[in-house]
Amino acid sequence: MAATSGPGEEAGSAPRGRRQQFGTRLLTDPSRLFQHNAWDNVEWSEEREASARNKVQENSRQLVPQDKQDEYERNANEYWNDFYKIHENGFFKDRHWLFTEFPELAPNQNLSQPTSSAHEDGSTRNAGLGSCENGLCSLKTRTEEHRQLDFMKDSNNIIHRLGMDGKATLKLGDLKSSDGDFPGSSATYRILEVGCGAGNTVFPILQTNNDPGLFVYCCDFSSTAVDLVQTNVEYDSSRCFAFVHDLCKDQSPYPMPEESLDIIILIFVLSALLPEKMQCVINSLTRLLKPGGMILLRDYGRYDLAQLRFKKGRCLSDNFYVRGDGTRVYFFTQDELDALFTTAGLEKVQNLVDRRLQVNRGKQVTMHRVWIQCKYRKPFPAGREENGPVH
Repeated sequence: MAATSGPGEEAGSAPRGRRQQFGTRLLTDPSRLFQHNAWDNVEWSEEREASARNKVQENSRQLVPQDKQDEYERNANEYWNDFYKIHENGFFKDRHWLFTEFPELAPNQNLSQPTSSAHEDGSTRNAGLGSCENGLCSLKTRTEEHRQLDFMKDSNNIIHRLGMDGKATLKLGDLKSSDGDFPGSSATYRILEVGCGAGNTVFPILQTNNDPGLFVYCCDFSSTAVDLVQTNVEYDSSRCFAFVHDLCKDQSPYPMPEESLDIIILIFVLSALLPEKMQCVINSLTRLLKPGGMILLRDYGRYDLAQLRFKKGRCLSDNFYVRGDGTRVYFFTQDELDALFTTAGLEKVQNLVDRRLQVNRGKQVTMHRVWIQCKYRKPFPAGREENGPVH
């Protein structure tokens, strides 16, 4: 994704109002290091690579006892519930880079033009808590008047909510999904965000993509996180359905049928799962995709700063760690992710590593981050092309 710039043009410059794509701001002159907050595709020296490898070997020598590992797995949803009870919607920032990196989330929008939300009096909102600017929404705090929000109303006025045990207020059988009777059944473009948290991805999607045929599903392991989404004033039950879901339980139901989704997005989610369960999860998600549909992923890469900062005694297994709050994280390589997706029958569209150098200009401190970004497509059946059967 690296780009070159023309004479007199700064590497990574972008049209006004449009966010720069990852991989376009290149540090070609070391003397300019502290002129920006981040630099893309920073080459690592052999010494830095060796140092990172040594740090990982050191912090992996002492593993968490197996009984504690079993406890972290058994109570994983409780740890995430506690996380969102403490932080609510104030921990993660809205993902302003989404539509630059993943234009598939708003395929019919002109994202090069800044947008604003107009009030009836003709004024526009300023960016801030609970406002939208350039198509990006920040979360509003929960208010008492929305605590009794009508959680769900689909095109057929079916109201239900999925629980961690796979049960629903109305049984999933009542949805008659095989007959097209399910939330978002009349939509022409369907997106599922897995691991929605407090809504830092789903709300920007709903604000930016104004396609009347759009319907967005979003789920999370944490019931507290889903409550934050459903009680947010930006939640629109005519365009969105938030539900609790355990990715690792085969019997945990989805509200939509197989081969009904255009896009599934996983943002720093797969890394929170037990490595041995990841393949089953990707296989299950793949079945939900239409032929031609895509999984979009961004997650932690091997030797990211977060991995190097772990102390001894926090390692669960190779490149898999537990944080102090009980949540877990895995650090991937490109090959590992490629194997997960291709084994599920998907075709690679993109698989890149983003080595970013983040800069604290005030403290004159640098931080090396490593993330991996992927796009994998579900192929069409043999003899069928995107526009229909081959004649």
